[in-house]
Amino acid sequence: MTGERLDGRYRKFWAASTTSALGSGLATVAAPLVMASRTDDPLVVSGGFAVAWLPWLLFALPGGVLVDRVDRRKLMIILDWIRVPAVALLAVAITTGDVSVASLYAVLFVINAGEVVFRTASGAMLPTIVPKALLERANGRLYAGTTLAHGMLSGPLSGFLFGVAANIPFFVNAGTYAVSALLLGLIGGAYRARSETDPGEPVKRRSIRSEATEGFRWLMGQRLLRTMIGLIGLLNLTLVAATSVLVLLAKERLQLEAVGYGLLFTCIAVGGLVGSLMGDRLITWCTPTWTLRIGLLIEAGTHLVLATSTSAPVVGVTLFLFGVHGALWGIVGSSLRQRLTPPDMLGRVGSSTLFIVAGGNCVGALLGGAVASKFGLTTPYWAGFVVAVIVSAVTWRVFDRAVVSAAYEQEPAVSR
Repeated sequence: MTGERLDGRYRKFWAASTTSALGSGLATVAAPLVMASRTDDPLVVSGGFAVAWLPWLLFALPGGVLVDRVDRRKLMIILDWIRVPAVALLAVAITTGDVSVASLYAVLFVINAGEVVFRTASGAMLPTIVPKALLERANGRLYAGTTLAHGMLSGPLSGFLFGVAANIPFFVNAGTYAVSALLLGLIGGAYRARSETDPGEPVKRRSIRSEATEGFRWLMGQRLLRTMIGLIGLLNLTLVAATSVLVLLAKERLQLEAVGYGLLFTCIAVGGLVGSLMGDRLITWCTPTWTLRIGLLIEAGTHLVLATSTSAPVVGVTLFLFGVHGALWGIVGSSLRQRLTPPDMLGRVGSSTLFIVAGGNCVGALLGGAVASKFGLTTPYWAGFVVAVIVSAVTWRVFDRAVVSAAYEQEPAVSR
C-alpha cells in the first residue's frame, strides 16, 4: 500500500464536487415532482429526462476540446456561476406560479449543458492533483462524496423541502453552485493541458473538429475502453428508460409519496457510498475482471425486480445493490481511462466517453415514456432485463483477467 496521501488541493476539489452534487441532486428529484404535479402523461414526464440529457450529446465533444484548451479549474468556476442565476430564476418562477413544463425543460437544459463540460473538466483535472498510484482511492472518495450528497441526502431532503414549498430545492441548488465556485477558487495552481512530448509548452491547437475527432478515434482504438463505454451506453439506454418513469412506478405500484420516491434514490446512493468507500479494496479483492462481470448480472437482476415487484423494501434493497455495482464500475472505468489516456487528451477522451453514454441516456429517456404509454408501465423494465442478459452473454469473455491486468499496467501512449 502506497504511503502517499491525498493533499489539500484534492480535499478542496472533493468538497466543491460534493457540494455541487448536493444541489444538483435536489433539482434532479424535485424537477420530476414539479412535472408530475402538473401532468400524469408518462411521455411529458420522461421528456424532462430527455431534455436533461440532450446537452450531453450536443456539447460533450466540443466541450472536451474546450477543456483541453483552457485552464480546467477556471472553466469549472465559470460554469458554476452561470448555473446560479439559471436555477434561481426557475425557483422564482415556481414561487410566482409562472412555471411551465417548457420553462422546466429550458432550465434543465442549461443546468446540464454546464454539467457536461464541468464533469469533463473535473475528470481531466483530477490526475493532475493526485498521484497515479492513488487514482482508485481518489476516484472512490469522489464517488463517495457525490453519492452521499446526490442520493443519500438530496433524495429525502428534496422530497421534504418540496413538501414544504416546491421552490426551496431550487433555491438551495443555486446556493450550492455558488459555494462550489468559491471552493474551487481556493485551489492554487494552473491546470491547462500540457503536451506530453514537451511538458513545458502548451499543446498546439488545430480545428475543433480535428481535435474532437482525434480524441474519439483514440478512444475507439482502445479495445477494453471501447467495449466498456459501448456497454455503458447501451445499458444506460435501458436504465434511463426505466428511471424516466420511476416516479410513476413509485406512485402507482409501490404506493409511495414524494418522500418515499426520494428514498428510492437514497437506496442507490447508500449502495454507491459503500461501493465508493470500499472500492479500491473490493476491486483488488474481487479483481477488476469479476467486478465488471458481476456488475452485468446485477444490471439484469435490477430490471427483473423492478418489472415484477410491488414491494418497496424489495425494490429498495435491489437499488442498493445496483448502487454498489454502479460505483465499482465507475471507479474501474475512470481509473483505466485516466491511466491510459495521454495528459493532453484527457478532456477530449473523457468527453467522448460522456457523448456515448449520453446518447444512450437521451434515447432511453424518450423511449421510456413512449414504451410505457403504449405497452404499460413495466414494459421498459422487462426490455432492460432482456438487453442486460444478452449483453452479459455476449461480452463475458471480453473482460478476461489477463487483458484487464495488462491494461492497468500499460502507460499512456504519447499523443501528437
